[in-house]
Amino acid sequence: MQKRPCWVEIRTRALEDNYRFLAASAAPHAALLAIVKADAYAHSLALCAPAVVRSGARWLGVTSVEEGVAARGLCSDAQILVIGGVFPGQGNAVIRDQLTAVAWEPFQLDELESAARAAGLGPASVPVHLEIDTGMSRQGADLAHLAPLLKRFTSASPLRLDGVMTHLFAADEADAAVTNEQLSRLAVALDQVRAAGLQPEWLNVGNTAALLAGQAPVIAALAARFQMKAMLRPGLALYGLVPQFDPGFEPDEPATLTAARQNLQPVLSWKSQVVSVRSVPAGAVVGYNGAFVATEPMRLALVAAGYADGLDRRLGNRFSLLVRGQYAPLVGRISMDQSVLDVTDIAGVTPGDEVLILGEQGGQAISAFDHARACNTIPWEVFTRIGPRVERRAI
Repeated sequence: MQKRPCWVEIRTRALEDNYRFLAASAAPHAALLAIVKADAYAHSLALCAPAVVRSGARWLGVTSVEEGVAARGLCSDAQILVIGGVFPGQGNAVIRDQLTAVAWEPFQLDELESAARAAGLGPASVPVHLEIDTGMSRQGADLAHLAPLLKRFTSASPLRLDGVMTHLFAADEADAAVTNEQLSRLAVALDQVRAAGLQPEWLNVGNTAALLAGQAPVIAALAARFQMKAMLRPGLALYGLVPQFDPGFEPDEPATLTAARQNLQPVLSWKSQVVSVRSVPAGAVVGYNGAFVATEPMRLALVAAGYADGLDRRLGNRFSLLVRGQYAPLVGRISMDQSVLDVTDIAGVTPGDEVLILGEQGGQAISAFDHARACNTIPWEVFTRIGPRVERRAI
């Protein structure tokens, strides 16, 4: 059956090229963990996880155990890190699908250890990445409570400390003062790890901003100090977007950042179609509550995309989409399933014409940053808001 015309196109070749570029940027300092959480930032885990594995990724990062199970079904040989930790009752799935869980709470270690023993696994069979809170106050163990967690990794335990991780929350700031302070706290934690007689393989630190800001050598040096391997976790850059950095990086921004601007390719385009076109007189009300009133005779195009598809309701009367390579203003409030464009000045618009919500058309472009600025949010939210009913097509 033909589906409603609201869809996303995913350029898997661009995603593969982006991963290879980022891996080359990190080399020889660090390995990469490709972030495919939240359905690959709503780009489709089913399309994107196999694509990055084809391009050389050995590690995939997901939020939850259920995402990890889905990723395992797609990528049988990948190492899959569950960044959001485990919840009660999920340990068996972690063991069954050979996932690597992040942990920072005793109950998480209890869950994993209990499942491992129930499965009859021997010592050091289950890899764990222990997260350290180095200042973000989100998830992770603080230094004062680290010692009891380290004591859980005994020679008799089925758990193995495979990695230590933290999240750099201000890597986009040019002076790196916050990042350096976080890395100092992390070094204190690693001293405790070493004092406990443990030798994890991976130091799992840093996101897209850290990689593009040139932090890979710094993280690698810290890892080498403790006989570990460095790992970074690019997310947004995989999908072709360079985060906005502190203006202090300009004009002497890191070479990695300059190269990213030149080489990363957008992966996602979001499209719909004109459903119908009508002419209305001056004074006509458009949409709910009369939020727009025509001040002159107008031609309006109905579009098969609304807020249930992820088109933010705040864009009504303040944003434009592309039709026939020209910008057409959204008029009136965006409805759940539809929106309306002013196409008065665009000749020849007819039902079936493609409407570009995000991407490029006719030499013009609308980016996730454009959407984000109009809604006072960030590109990550723009992507992940695209609803599951919007078909994802590999091209």
